[in-house]
Amino acid sequence: MRRADYIAEPSIVTAVHLARAMEKPLLVEGDAGVGKTEIAKVMATLMETELIRLQCYEGLDVNTALYEWNYQKQLLRLRMGADEAEGAPDTRADHLEGVIFGRRYLLERPLLSAITRDTPPVLLIDEIDRADEGFEAFLLEVLSDFQVTIPELGTIRATHRPLVVLTSNRSREIGDALRRRCLYLYIEHPTFAKEVEIIRAKVPGISDALAAQITHVVQELRARRLMKPPGVAETLDWARALVTLHQDHLDAEIVSETLGCVVKDQHDISLLHAEDIETLLAGAGAG
Repeated sequence: MRRADYIAEPSIVTAVHLARAMEKPLLVEGDAGVGKTEIAKVMATLMETELIRLQCYEGLDVNTALYEWNYQKQLLRLRMGADEAEGAPDTRADHLEGVIFGRRYLLERPLLSAITRDTPPVLLIDEIDRADEGFEAFLLEVLSDFQVTIPELGTIRATHRPLVVLTSNRSREIGDALRRRCLYLYIEHPTFAKEVEIIRAKVPGISDALAAQITHVVQELRARRLMKPPGVAETLDWARALVTLHQDHLDAEIVSETLGCVVKDQHDISLLHAEDIETLLAGAGAG
């Protein structure tokens, strides 16, 4: 995982290894921005396979996640077939129905696509907590047998089981039944040393001093009661912005000018007055 620039603790490495070896879905929970989604991306890179992503949201339905029929192509084929087919109307209708409900007219969405690949992909089901409980129940059935039933085609079974990673920001509680189907991993915000190492790995050209100052300020911000505490993604945004601006240290002016890279909520920004920034910089050994 370090070869893919993912700085992981032993618990993360062990969970990923067991998910692969046991062919079980891995449920990863933690605050936004701690690197949950990145685990799936790194796994796909290391396995040299495709990453298929299903982004969950409120109101996500089965058709969007599983399959849809290409109605435009079906309609076009019906118009062509009406002129080509011979025989009685009923016979023509049966023939055309068999044609237009074939695999060539099927639009595979992420779940179906993941179980029909010749090479097992990594299936990322991102932010499962945003989907409703009905979709979660449907997903439970898919992950149990890795097969789906399409009324017009019958049952489609996975040739190779995909490696499944589910992520959750804990905006709602995931059901016990789905949890039991998965291995579980909780990711904390990184320690000071780990976050510095992540910055140095992901932001070429940054100085050790600036990486340490950024990390100190970000971790102090997380300790405050902000509406949206910064995650590692925000840390990296800020580090890249400062390198782009050719900064080798933090001062009050540059922090004020670039605060929107790391604090992404107007209410939170309004809480950080000039004296707060000076206090943060003093603690970081900058100013």
